Amino acid sequence: MKISILTMFPEMLDSLKQAPIIQHAQAKGIAEIEVIDIRQYADGSFRDIDDSPYGGGAGMIMRVGPLKRALAAVKDADCFTILSAAAGVPYTQKKAHEYAAKTHLIILCGHYEGMDARINDEVDEAVCIGDYIVSGGEYPAMIITDSIVRLLDGVIKKESTEEESFENGLLEYPQYTKPAVYDGMEVPSVLLSGDHEKIRLWRRKESLAVTLKYRPELLDESSLSKEDQRMLNEIKENMHE
Repeated sequence: MKISILTMFPEMLDSLKQAPIIQHAQAKGIAEIEVIDIRQYADGSFRDIDDSPYGGGAGMIMRVGPLKRALAAVKDADCFTILSAAAGVPYTQKKAHEYAAKTHLIILCGHYEGMDARINDEVDEAVCIGDYIVSGGEYPAMIITDSIVRLLDGVIKKESTEEESFENGLLEYPQYTKPAVYDGMEVPSVLLSGDHEKIRLWRRKESLAVTLKYRPELLDESSLSKEDQRMLNEIKENMHE
């Protein structure tokens, strides 16, 4: 898979390229991360890429010309182009899987007060990583890239990602490792029992409990089995005791 990131500040992506998972994926030929400097497609010796907004207002707007030329230079027949925007669809684990199935993903990074709206006709989708504002699209680009690359076959063992938070619609259950007792705090005995079915049920119930406590709205969107519903009812009853 190829991911092309178009940015005004390519140096901001240096830490992404140095991340262990990204380096591992590129070394194995599973992913290719390409960073494009939009300024190289701006006019004039000063590489002017932004200007004041028509109609007045604070801040500067990225000009449509350099953006279109940069996109044209990297687009191919298999590409899918996205940009981060407050008006975009919510970025979720499901969306990460959708993007991971693409052959060539192009991420357009905004900056300042945003982009000339005429660039919207050149992208396939706008996504929003959350209801907050960051200083530039480079941050969402790094989050999106990392979340996609780790899903690609051969990057991480499949079993390591299958039960992570959001993969099955719920938050992940608590995890523990050695020692079994630390500073008077003990690992739940069921995890030391060797009984795989009891461990499975414990983990599922804990996953439901954590989700109910921190992200209850996810339960409304999840397909819960009869077993799940029974355990969830037990959790709720215990909360009221």
